[in-house]
Amino acid sequence: MSTPPLERYFDALLQTLLMVSVSSVIAIGCGLLIAVVLTVTASRSIYPRPRLHRGLSVVVNMLRAIPFIILLVALLPVTRALVGTTLGTWAAVVPLSANLVPFYARIAQVSLKEVDPGLVEAARAMGCRRWHIVRHVLLPEALPGIVGGMTVSVIAMVNASAMAGAVGAGGLGDLAIRYGYERYETRVVFEVIVILVALVSVIQLAGEALARRFDHRH
Repeated sequence: MSTPPLERYFDALLQTLLMVSVSSVIAIGCGLLIAVVLTVTASRSIYPRPRLHRGLSVVVNMLRAIPFIILLVALLPVTRALVGTTLGTWAAVVPLSANLVPFYARIAQVSLKEVDPGLVEAARAMGCRRWHIVRHVLLPEALPGIVGGMTVSVIAMVNASAMAGAVGAGGLGDLAIRYGYERYETRVVFEVIVILVALVSVIQLAGEALARRFDHRH
């Protein structure tokens, strides 16, 4: 029997939380920026740039089409250049972030596109600058959807981090593979599943509560 001690579960959970939190901040920040650019550069928007919009949209679609495990391998040279290694928790941040940026960008873009065009036109008629419209109209009105998208993205990040654990990134996925799969300790796999389910449930509840808080319609 080679069941890991309780400290291993705790360390693996901390590694997963570190990967997910850092990667989520990067992915959500970059994804939201891309979503804003896609929204304002669309035709009939406040800063129409059709070529930029189409080009950026194609890049986002291409990145979304790449499975995470393939993206992880493809980014190994980039990860080594940025972090200095391709193994460990910090090395996993690079592919995790790259995987979720286009995913969250599309979610945030949908929320921004659902903002009432009448509000934007009213702001333009009042002489507001483009940045003011983004800052004071688009983002506040789309905030509940943006926060809801953050919840979905963070949960997807948890799932991806478990997959990254299979290639030496550490965390709960690594624990399940090394102790559960390779050493035939089925109980370890189920215990890791329970921890992941609990973690996802907490994130979902917290995200829903935060979205309701920012939803001015309730």
